[in-house]
Amino acid sequence: MDATVKHLRIPPEMAVYAEKHEIFDLIQALVRNLIIDKPTDPIQYLIGLLKKESIEVPRVILLGPPASGKRTIAKKLCERIGAIHITASDILKADTDITRAALQYRQNNQDVPKDLWIKLIQQRLSKSDCVRRGWVLEAIPKNGEEALCLQEAGISPEHVVMLQAPDGILTERILGKRIDPVTGDVYHVTFIWPESADVAQRLERPQGLMTKDLMRATLELYHRQAHTLQSTYRSCLRVINADQPHVDVFAQVLTYVMTRPHSAAPHTPRILLLGPPGSGKSLQASLLAHKYSIVDICCGELLKAAAADGTSMGELIKPFLESGRQVPDVMVRQILTERLSRLDCTTRGWVLHGFPRDVDQAAELQEANFSPSRVFFLEMDDDVAVARLALRSVDPATGERYHALHKPAPNREVQARLWYDPWDSEEELQKRLKDYWSQTAALQAFYPQAVRINADQDPHAVSECLESVLVGRLPKVPPGSPSVVL
Repeated sequence: MDATVKHLRIPPEMAVYAEKHEIFDLIQALVRNLIIDKPTDPIQYLIGLLKKESIEVPRVILLGPPASGKRTIAKKLCERIGAIHITASDILKADTDITRAALQYRQNNQDVPKDLWIKLIQQRLSKSDCVRRGWVLEAIPKNGEEALCLQEAGISPEHVVMLQAPDGILTERILGKRIDPVTGDVYHVTFIWPESADVAQRLERPQGLMTKDLMRATLELYHRQAHTLQSTYRSCLRVINADQPHVDVFAQVLTYVMTRPHSAAPHTPRILLLGPPGSGKSLQASLLAHKYSIVDICCGELLKAAAADGTSMGELIKPFLESGRQVPDVMVRQILTERLSRLDCTTRGWVLHGFPRDVDQAAELQEANFSPSRVFFLEMDDDVAVARLALRSVDPATGERYHALHKPAPNREVQARLWYDPWDSEEELQKRLKDYWSQTAALQAFYPQAVRINADQDPHAVSECLESVLVGRLPKVPPGSPSVVL
């Protein structure tokens, strides 16, 4: 490597700070809100946004055929996430000139013109409660044309949920539908019956309850419109089967709505792989480095390379490596931070394994502004780790690697000259495993957003688990929450 390139440095804290505080997403959200709300005083509007607890508020559209459970799910969702529940009837309650004009069309049994209807929706969503808490639009829009008009008006949801169920089930539901006249809650004689006897006693059949023929015609119309709606919102759409207990439907809807949307922010991967001996850290690091063009940094190999360079630091490290003693943390940190500061790491990203081994080393890494953006614990039982390592060997004549179970030597001649690393003896492995597990709980607490992956499976399956987390945004994990397990 050219000497000028080798020592070129870019402060790592620049990217770390931007990613930690999601600066790119913050600016994107501010601009998006400006375009949607079009305030008369943009500066004061932005100051108000920044003073809010969260700029990102829920913007959800909940669609589905009649009797799919939209009302029940929408009400429960708003109770859980604190958003405002908006229906067509709610929009027509405002005492304004355009609302009165829309009601006049309704009284004459005419459809409200599209441009007037869109203005009504804009009027409702611009009120302070929706701006502050977010909204859930139930059964709005009704067709693709209306959806496009909403988009042109700057009304863009982050999550669209479409409930689906067989027509026969929907017909059965509509015939058994009951309404609580006091609360407006929807119940069903078979699927959802109130626990309270007082509520059950006052339930009423809905006015204008559909006949089977009318229900069939309504569903046919909905199916024609649903295809266009799916196409319009395909980038943020989740279709959920409504033919299951409403508790399960709600759980799936809530999970999707709480999923953070894809971020277009530039991201430099900083990956940390932790795990017991034999868990495949080196292999997975190599696969990730090759696929994503990031720098593979093995702490052990880095120290060996430094010792072989003949530098003053290398000469200090060499006696520790030759005697099998642990290199002092201060030396490891100096070698590691120098490598992570190079141009290739700061521009392409890195995957680190073999460090940190304890919380003190993890804290040192963080203090040096090399916080990882993704942390993985590759987990497996000790007996699996021992079987992987204690039975592996190398042919010193060819360099070919063998394993007593998975890849035995082809003949007795090769078998006789195989070399087994003393470091992989069962006695040494048990010591290393004991050291690893003694630090694991503390490291998992230090990295609360770490993802735990079962490493006792095919390496390609492990890679898929790793990549599924690398390409998406991490969820917000409250302090004390358990780490994600894949």
